[in-house]
Amino acid sequence: MQSAFVPDDFDPPRELVSTDFRLEPLGPQHNERDHAAWTTSVDHIRTTPGLADWDWPPREGMSLEANRRDLVRHADDFAHRRGFTYSVLSRDSDEVVGCLYIYPAKDGEHDASVRSWVRAQDAHLDAQLYAAVSTWLAEEWPFTRPAYAKRA
Repeated sequence: MQSAFVPDDFDPPRELVSTDFRLEPLGPQHNERDHAAWTTSVDHIRTTPGLADWDWPPREGMSLEANRRDLVRHADDFAHRRGFTYSVLSRDSDEVVGCLYIYPAKDGEHDASVRSWVRAQDAHLDAQLYAAVSTWLAEEWPFTRPAYAKRA
């Protein structure tokens, strides 16, 4: 039997606020903005550290309805504590600039697999997102061995 991803008494954080961005749980309410963010940045996302071997985002694109189903799945994972996906939003608006995924690691070495991306036009935020999330993971989450590809 697989052990729980997070302890039963752990309350997953609902936000992270930085000077340039904020995180909130990803859900279908982000659909149009999320779809616009990643579809304009496929090549950039696929070259982001930790995402080169990932099969997402699809190069052939995805319909808005298929994207919504994906966001519903992520929200369901969050609700059932199987994984935690956050939308990265502009600090001063609801514009989606990226995404953060926290899921169980499958390598037997780490306790969480953490991946994040920002759209190409916000590439300057990637290192800031990495630093903020790394600190957040260490201070607010129960993981001791997260795998999160370093940024330059």
